Amino acid sequence: MKLKELTHKRELLTGGHRLCAGCGASIAVRQVLLAAPEDVNIVVANPTGCLEVSTTIYPYTAWRTSYIHSAFENVASTLSGVESAYRSLHRQGKIKDDYHFIAFGGDGGTYDIGFQALSGALERGHRMLYVCYNNEAYMNTGIQRSGATSLGAWTTTSPVGSQIPGKSQNRKDLTSIVAAHGIPYVAQASISHWRDLVNKTAKALSVDGPSFINVLSPCHRGWRFPMEQTIELAKLGVQSCVWPLYEVEDGEYTLNFKAKNKKPLEEYIKNQGRFAHLMKEENREIKDKLQEHVDKEWHRLLRKCGETAEV
Repeated sequence: MKLKELTHKRELLTGGHRLCAGCGASIAVRQVLLAAPEDVNIVVANPTGCLEVSTTIYPYTAWRTSYIHSAFENVASTLSGVESAYRSLHRQGKIKDDYHFIAFGGDGGTYDIGFQALSGALERGHRMLYVCYNNEAYMNTGIQRSGATSLGAWTTTSPVGSQIPGKSQNRKDLTSIVAAHGIPYVAQASISHWRDLVNKTAKALSVDGPSFINVLSPCHRGWRFPMEQTIELAKLGVQSCVWPLYEVEDGEYTLNFKAKNKKPLEEYIKNQGRFAHLMKEENREIKDKLQEHVDKEWHRLLRKCGETAEV
């Protein structure tokens, strides 16, 4: 999709919402919605989280779509019911128009508390796109660690102190877990690579069945970086292979970006306050473990994609 075409499309998430300046979530939502065809109605479902509380403050809304707010844990179930009702009414001839169904959930409501509902919706085969705007913690409720939080990261529930130096576990590989459900389309994307995300959204909305996109969406409040660096950090996440860009179509893995000069992990984490303690010599072992994990997962992905590892 060409940039000029996108600039002429109507924004479905308006300005004036109360998300933070530099928020990665709003950028992700805008890029996804710009990929939606203009002649199809959109139904958005959104669980409690930063995105919901900041865009739907009563009596206002920033959404130009049909919009449903669900509980934290059940957005996939809620949208499954809407999609099922639509199919029934469409078969009966009571609804003629075409609709797309899109859920936007944070990593807390996707990786953890909402995973059961998500897994069930994928297994049942509902025609819906689930987008995880992944900021790697429960940001709305106070920056608590989630299943998406990286090893060593500071959060309010994995604090840095004399007893523990940040989170002690590696993050969950949710994209691969979702792909294991055997659904038509799964992808990993970043707000720094807008064309890649827009194209992946168009693919996801075109399949007859469930689709899922996991989008890296940096949070300057929780990650502790200047708000004007959101896109730069998202790009470094891709270039350091901390957050690879790939897609899985009917079980076949394809790598979408391979950096010519893979950046070391330190380039990605050095300007993030949540990792500041890893820059100290006494925590070097943790930083090395995180780099080792990133490299291991990167080479595993290369094998899945049929790619050769760089020397």
